[in-house]
Amino acid sequence: MACILCVASLFLSLTKLSISQREVKIQEGPLYRAKGYPVSISCNVSGHQGPSTQDFQWSIYLPSTPTKEVQIISTKDAGFSYAMYARRVQSKEIYIERLQGDSVLLHFSKLQMKDAGEYECHTPNTDGKYFGSYSARTNLTVIPDTLSATMPSQTLSKKEGEPLELTCEATTATVQHTHLSLTWYLMQEGGGSQATEIISLSRDFVLTPGSSYADRFVAGDIRLNKLGATLFKLSVGRLQPSDQGQVFCEATEWIQDPDETWTLITRKKTDQTALRIQPAARDFEVSITASTSPGEGKPLELVCLVVGRDGDPQLQGTWFLNGKEIAQIDAGGVLNLKRDYRDRASQGQLQVSKLSAQTFSLKIFSMGPEDIGAYGCEVAELVRTQPGSWQVLQRKHSPGYQVQLREPAARSVAVSAEQCAVWEGETLTLLCTAAGDASALSVSWWLTPQDQTTPVFVAGMGQDGTVQLGVSSPGPGYHGNRRLEKVDWATVRLEIASAMVTDSGAYECRVSERPQNQAKDLQSTQKISVTVKPLKSSLRVNLMSRQPQVMLAHTFDLSCIVRANYSDLKLPFSVTWQFQPAGSGAFHQLVRIAHNGTVEWGDIFSQLHRKTKVSQSFFHSQLQIHDAAMEETGVYQCKVEIYDRNSMCTRGPARVSATSNLVMISVTFPESKLRVNSSSWVQELSIGSSTQIECAILSRSAGTLPLSIIWYFSSISANASYLKILEMDQTNVVKYGDEFQTPRSKQKFYSEKVSQDLFLLNILSVEDSDQGHYHCAIEEWLLSTNGSWQKLERKTSGLTELKLRPTGSRVHVSKVSWTGNATEYGEAGFSCSLDSSGSTASLYSVTWYQSRGIIATAATGSQMLVHLQYDGLLQYGQEGSRRLLHCYRSSPTDFILKLHRVEMEDAGMYWCRVAEWQQHGHRGKWINQASDESQRMVLRVLHSEPTFSSRICSSGPLLHFLIVCPFIMLLLLFTSFFCLYWKARKLSQLSLSAKKEKALWVGMRRTSLRKDAAEEGEGY
Repeated sequence: MACILCVASLFLSLTKLSISQREVKIQEGPLYRAKGYPVSISCNVSGHQGPSTQDFQWSIYLPSTPTKEVQIISTKDAGFSYAMYARRVQSKEIYIERLQGDSVLLHFSKLQMKDAGEYECHTPNTDGKYFGSYSARTNLTVIPDTLSATMPSQTLSKKEGEPLELTCEATTATVQHTHLSLTWYLMQEGGGSQATEIISLSRDFVLTPGSSYADRFVAGDIRLNKLGATLFKLSVGRLQPSDQGQVFCEATEWIQDPDETWTLITRKKTDQTALRIQPAARDFEVSITASTSPGEGKPLELVCLVVGRDGDPQLQGTWFLNGKEIAQIDAGGVLNLKRDYRDRASQGQLQVSKLSAQTFSLKIFSMGPEDIGAYGCEVAELVRTQPGSWQVLQRKHSPGYQVQLREPAARSVAVSAEQCAVWEGETLTLLCTAAGDASALSVSWWLTPQDQTTPVFVAGMGQDGTVQLGVSSPGPGYHGNRRLEKVDWATVRLEIASAMVTDSGAYECRVSERPQNQAKDLQSTQKISVTVKPLKSSLRVNLMSRQPQVMLAHTFDLSCIVRANYSDLKLPFSVTWQFQPAGSGAFHQLVRIAHNGTVEWGDIFSQLHRKTKVSQSFFHSQLQIHDAAMEETGVYQCKVEIYDRNSMCTRGPARVSATSNLVMISVTFPESKLRVNSSSWVQELSIGSSTQIECAILSRSAGTLPLSIIWYFSSISANASYLKILEMDQTNVVKYGDEFQTPRSKQKFYSEKVSQDLFLLNILSVEDSDQGHYHCAIEEWLLSTNGSWQKLERKTSGLTELKLRPTGSRVHVSKVSWTGNATEYGEAGFSCSLDSSGSTASLYSVTWYQSRGIIATAATGSQMLVHLQYDGLLQYGQEGSRRLLHCYRSSPTDFILKLHRVEMEDAGMYWCRVAEWQQHGHRGKWINQASDESQRMVLRVLHSEPTFSSRICSSGPLLHFLIVCPFIMLLLLFTSFFCLYWKARKLSQLSLSAKKEKALWVGMRRTSLRKDAAEEGEGY
């Protein structure tokens, strides 16, 4: 325990040390510095607490007294210095420069030999306790100054263009390893005390020209050569007037400190050589050029160029208009303007400048009639004779340059596009730039679509900046996709966001303006062809899978890869995964990943949601389905839709879509490793005892798949088929076979699961009828995601033969062969007899069987017809056969089976099985002692003699005729009666009508006779 505490304490101490330990660092020594030169020593502190600004105290330990501290200077105490350093500290020869709050430099302005020693930098404690280092030391060695630089003092007179060579000697006797650097300087007359660097040789032997001599060094005109160990020669190929002055060289000695930095320790200059150069006059020509012929109000720039004069001469330029001086620039760059032009220059209308040593410029920003005429330029070459004094070497006049105002003309127009071929949905950007001077312009864009000749107005901008968009638009929202803006006075930009294929064609930019004092506009045009490529032209969708065949319950994935030539645009896209199940004729949506990241699941295959994973990256989508089921077998495809970049905001429809190839995924059953013990066994038991039959699993598939076990039994009789005793399915539900549905059988046989790999069939109170062969069948099952069971494998065990030890009781059934015929719809009978009367303590049961067909095979099978128990109870194999069968015992050893109303399908073989039963035990339990079967009895069923009625019923056409003919006769008879009734009624109506007409005629006749008689009576 104590050891653990010590380790913990040490760990805590180290942790604190690493976090807040004070550490003072001083410049690493030893340091070598030369007497009489300045020196600086750095010191800093870190890991301290307290204020951020720390105090520093400097001390020295002299070689003569290495243990005695001599205090030099402190940032905290002004009286810190000892007497030997106090005066130098007060005179600022020794001082401290603070770089930061925790970093300083100790400076010696002029080092002395007695300053050699070990220097200590100490920081007073500002922490809560002492922890870390508070001082650091370094050694300083003062060496004598042994550097020497010599060159004879002389005066040289040279002509311009002559060569020059000067030699400088630099030596040193320093014991330590040092490097020398050497630099040549020129002190020009009137240049003050500032010397101009000509060329230098660094301590690393690198030649570097001065900025004023760089071009001449590159041309090889300036060189520096080292002659031997101490001599350095300056060579000038062609002297120039600017080289006049005092030339000297400077040698510098460098030493490398332990921190691998180089430090200057000594420096020496030579005597100066006075160099006088007589300039050489050269002939040159002067000419005037102009950029363009100006119009009224437009700018004009005239350039006066000196040709044929090499070198860098001192030139003075003078401008003339119609022989009158207007401006002058002297060799020093001083400008002198005449009165009228001085006012115009102050107003920004005129500019006179010197563009280079041999180029002069006259710029008039707004030309007027007063500026028309002949311009001339006079250039004078000067040379400085003494400070403030110039001598003219020669003068040259340019030929006259006539300036006239030109008539206004249409300006040129340039049209450009960021990309002349863009993809559908990209932004199309066009620029229209007008050349010339700034002016108010109106710009309009026109489009001539492909395969058309008539231009269509797209957009325009007036001189006041008003923007107008075209009336015709290829589609909804097209106005919002166009934008026209002015970049500067001469450039107008047309942007068509989310371009469509219909935007392809020739774009024309028309620029118009109205010049001053002009009656009509000037117009310029320029065209450019633009192509908008359709997205669909290069869109390809490929669906791939590395696992076209997938094991059940395994994982498979599909990759939807999008290929397009515009993949660098990174357009948003959506992917829809579709599935067509095997045997189906339509695709259904599994899942859709929208371009905004929304995931939409299909409604049909909801069971896939929890086991499906979708991942998506740029132009790639992967569908992964875990725990594959048979229902996932089918055809898969993916559909890709490409959208615009701004579709997140506009929610517009997809630009283009494409569907992948079809991929067939087959889900197969995994390979089963189920193995069951196939060894055969024989068990010999006493009657009435119980036993167990084993079913052992040797190996099984991984994953502990559910098992079902089925027990089978086959009796020892010949041609006996296997009967299912019971089945315990994969959900542990027990089902008995058809022949073992009785309560007695369910009590007698039951299955037991001992372990994962061992099952037992328990048989209680073994009887004679239980003798035979037993085996089991093991089936592996897999539960699919939709809840259905899939059978993977079935294995059968070896046979276990069950025998009973002899008890002395034997049953012998008569083996007499019998073949009989029966007439259809008649009766048939079978008898089964024992050869001996048997024991008086025994009872007998009989079971009758039938096998259809003359020969019993496994295909035809056998069925139990009826069972007469030893106690006289009857059990029928089929419930409906009770009224057709009659089984009884005619004597204790004779058994009869009667068939009532024999059918043709009753033909076949019949046999009986007689079992002997005796009582055992104090409870009087009846045990099957022995059994025996009879020979097969063959029954043939003959067709019965047909009667008249049977013949009619057996003839289909005759039966149909007898049924249909009376119906037709009745229909015809009814129709005849109806027609007769209708005709009789019509005749009755006609007769009644005739009687009424006759009665009316008779009445009228009688009336007429009465009138005649009356008239005759009146006559008489």
